[in-house]
Amino acid sequence: MVSENPIGSLFTTFDNKIATVTFGHPASNSFPRELLDRLTAEFHNLSANPTITVIVIQSEGTGAFCAGASFDELLAVSDEGEGTQFFSGFAHLINAMRSCSKLVVGRIQGKAVGGGVGIACACDYTLATKNASIKLSELAIGIGPFVIEPVVSRKIGKTAMSEMTLAAEEWKSADWAVDKGLYASTFESIEALDIAITNFSAKLSSYNPDALIEMKNVLWDGTQDWEALLVERAAISGRLVLSDFTKKALSQFKK
Repeated sequence: MVSENPIGSLFTTFDNKIATVTFGHPASNSFPRELLDRLTAEFHNLSANPTITVIVIQSEGTGAFCAGASFDELLAVSDEGEGTQFFSGFAHLINAMRSCSKLVVGRIQGKAVGGGVGIACACDYTLATKNASIKLSELAIGIGPFVIEPVVSRKIGKTAMSEMTLAAEEWKSADWAVDKGLYASTFESIEALDIAITNFSAKLSSYNPDALIEMKNVLWDGTQDWEALLVERAAISGRLVLSDFTKKALSQFKK
């Protein structure tokens, strides 16, 4: 399936039991709300597809994996309702990845910031290049990683999540991410990463599909309350994004 428009692209390809979902946006693969909604819907569609057992998620290009939320849309938020609705986009996406019946493999070819880190953490298994450093910069713009905190803490632990959050302008290396459990392995080049993604996904898709479904359920046991929790967290960011501090910070980041 191909879904493209001026505010981002999304397409899915199929190879045997593997679906590869590719998203893209001219602004470092950041997410306007409409693109978040399309990606969320695609995970729901693939979850119900009986012909696949593994989903690979990746972004376009050789640069950043994902720069998080669209700054243009954040600056356009005019009230708490709009703010909550926008940040709920990441809440719904993480929940769609969490509740998806298929195992999700992340291909992280470059840097990930904010919501991009959340997407990487929502994958069940993640491979990356040595250039795939990560950062949670939300405090620097006057909000916080409230929506993605549960999935980041689940993946790397509360202590590492706190370290990233409070050092909001500090990049953490791909090696750091491996050490904390976010990436399973890293590779020197995108070509080497793609070979590893292909081999791992093929092997994973060869296993008993019923066992894979049960394993997915076990991996995410105890997260059932996230349907409500992540939306509640979105309301916090939705309120804070209206502050003068955040508006000024976002304007500076865009320069």
